[in-house]
Amino acid sequence: MSTSLLPEHANALATFDHVQRTRLVFGNGRAARAGELSAELGLKRILLVTDPGIVRAGHVATVRKSLEAAGLEVVVFDQVIENPTTDCVERCRRLAERAGSDSFLGLGGGSSMDTAKGANFLLTNGGRMQDYWGIGLAGREMLPLIVVPTTAGTGSECQSFALISDTKTHQKMACGDPKAAAKIAILDPELTLSQPRNVTACTGIDAIAHAVETSVTKKKNELSWMFSKEAFELLLPHFQTVLNQPDDLNARGSMLLGAALAGCAIEASMLGAAHSTANPLTAQYDIVHGQAVGMMLPHVVRFNAEEGEAREAYAELAAIGKLGQAETGDEPAEHLAKRLALRSPKKFPKLLPAPLWPSDEKDLSYWMAKAKVWYAPTPGVG
Repeated sequence: MSTSLLPEHANALATFDHVQRTRLVFGNGRAARAGELSAELGLKRILLVTDPGIVRAGHVATVRKSLEAAGLEVVVFDQVIENPTTDCVERCRRLAERAGSDSFLGLGGGSSMDTAKGANFLLTNGGRMQDYWGIGLAGREMLPLIVVPTTAGTGSECQSFALISDTKTHQKMACGDPKAAAKIAILDPELTLSQPRNVTACTGIDAIAHAVETSVTKKKNELSWMFSKEAFELLLPHFQTVLNQPDDLNARGSMLLGAALAGCAIEASMLGAAHSTANPLTAQYDIVHGQAVGMMLPHVVRFNAEEGEAREAYAELAAIGKLGQAETGDEPAEHLAKRLALRSPKKFPKLLPAPLWPSDEKDLSYWMAKAKVWYAPTPGVG
């Protein structure tokens, strides 16, 4: 048998060097295995990082019971805030230090997971979060981290990055290091049933945006593209279902798994201009991250579609999403942009009031200038 490869296959196989660092445990009721899985890692004193809403939903009690039944000592930090700041992370670090924690468990949305990662950076490596803004700046090993997402959105459970805002400047800092990745991510669809509808909407839009953006980044490769497509196929058809039938566990599970796979795509390729331009909206106008990303995404898709490779990728996503052209005659990329429009009455109901746009700041180029675009989707961006 010939051992030679076609040139296009050789190129594809040479485009990435990636290690999947996080074990995924998926299924209804899997959160009850938190203690068993922690014990497998030899953990003794764990800091459970979460927010007050997750406490009220009863999820902290469920996970804590499992941990304590397995013999772990549990201390709870339940003061995570949305879009966690450097001050929030420092408070978490101080509690972990006082408790003598040998591990972290992030329970909640991306904010809880990112706060746990951030505190892990500081506890093990010292300094400030600003010291880790970038990639691979942690010199020492970090403590084991387990994550249990309660939303289907950020994909932080499959990423080695913590997104932390500077308390003084409001600059969002992406602090990444392979050592920050979770050892285990427990994906339990039942935990997502407690999400309010607006949270389901905003996190779902964020997850879909991750699948779309990673499909056209400059760092895109065959592995990330595989994750992007699988995530998009799970997310798009089930998004409307979880909004209209919130108790549908099959749809909830599809969204949760799709968000995780989109997180894997981010880890392998990173994001683009929709997220970069959304950051000023969140920082300056307190617009929820998912809504801000959803607002910008259709415009970025149209912008990127001017470039041939991006246009082809969007066409493939449109085909995966069964977004036909028969009704409008639009090109696939335009059809995709319309389907992604947050405020489309047919596809994405008006779940939240429209933000107050300054009259002279509607142009996408304004927000691109505001943003720090690290990973431009096309050669023309950044």
